[in-house]
Amino acid sequence: MLGSFKGFFANQGLGPDFADISAWAKRRGHTFKRARDVFGFVIDGQLEGKPWRLEWGPPQRPYIEGHELRLRMELGLPPDMQMLLMSRPLMELLEKQAFEQFTKDNQTELGDATPEETRWLVMFPKISLAGSKLLRANFGGVSSLPHEGPAWLEGPLAHALERATGTFLKDAPPMVLMTLRGRAYLRMQMTNTDETDVAAAENLFAIACTEALRVGKARGEQMPSFESTITSAWQSLAPAKGKRGI
Repeated sequence: MLGSFKGFFANQGLGPDFADISAWAKRRGHTFKRARDVFGFVIDGQLEGKPWRLEWGPPQRPYIEGHELRLRMELGLPPDMQMLLMSRPLMELLEKQAFEQFTKDNQTELGDATPEETRWLVMFPKISLAGSKLLRANFGGVSSLPHEGPAWLEGPLAHALERATGTFLKDAPPMVLMTLRGRAYLRMQMTNTDETDVAAAENLFAIACTEALRVGKARGEQMPSFESTITSAWQSLAPAKGKRGI
């Protein structure tokens, strides 16, 4: 009886039971579980037999408010293949913050505590989005390699991003899509766990991963294996100060 009361009170204030998103995950053959100690959940799935992880919970970046949706997947990409795409309002905000950091106290470089997505905006050349007025209006990006970034955004990924501007990205929430240390990541602000929006984000991420693999293979380099664990991949991105990740 005591255990029942504890369970009842432990569930108060947790909000929705994620029944819809849990059912969606199970229909897709994914594994769903609540996050420990925080209000959120974790979904593990596969893309062409390779694992990916989706998390929803407290934000790990200061530019995201409320709750954050995160996706990651180990792709075994060449380590120098560093590509970044983000929503344009976020890009303008981070560029402004980077400029202020540079000019404050005559700093000459950004510190290691600065997230990769901010440092890359300073370090790498921008990706041309000249082929799509819609993409230019809604996104911006940079790449460490001159040809791979634009190639990544060609075709399927560009079309998926254009469609997203009319659905779950229509209000231009903070969103980052990037390849880093051989992996692919998507993080975005998502206050509500609407099944349609989560499914759309997962689909966009799957397309981004598929296209990143295509570009990596086109370089003619031997692609490393998928053996690395996905757990360490996400933990390598430290939460923002005062924030706790899941």
